[in-house]
Amino acid sequence: MTTLHTKRLVLRKARIDDLDDLHAVYSDPRVMRYWSTPPHGDIALTRRNLERLIASSDPVVTYFVIERDCQAIGCAGVHMGDEIGFLLHADHWRQGLMSEALTALVPYFFEVLRYPQLTADADPSNAASVATLRAAGFEKTKEARNTYCVDGVWSDSVYFTLKPDHSAA
Repeated sequence: MTTLHTKRLVLRKARIDDLDDLHAVYSDPRVMRYWSTPPHGDIALTRRNLERLIASSDPVVTYFVIERDCQAIGCAGVHMGDEIGFLLHADHWRQGLMSEALTALVPYFFEVLRYPQLTADADPSNAASVATLRAAGFEKTKEARNTYCVDGVWSDSVYFTLKPDHSAA
């Protein structure tokens, strides 16, 4: 089983006992504000997503649970093709944790799994995610308007690419 470690974090395969912790993440409107789906109003939805995540992690983990002090506080990894995504419980924002997670994830995807590139899609209003991607070496490639509609609200996108020789990790 693939497990990645940083100074403060463990990035690991999802487990069913992550359900309550991950529901706290996925049900929080602050966390989900820039996500492509609305907050999970029902823990059954989080359970279905968690079960899919567990099933998709065999034999290779590409989307990890982020654990801090034995608690699941978010998720990060490649979830579609070469597109990286991440979200973190609001109690853990502004501590450099996602940048720290990327210092383990980026080398894993390039050096172990041999991805030729990583891409990302962020809402340009999500300054923290945009800054995290730029700090990791991602370069902006384009922008688009009205790319996601969640609960009747349209969001824009800014797209990024990272090549192995440009990563800051």
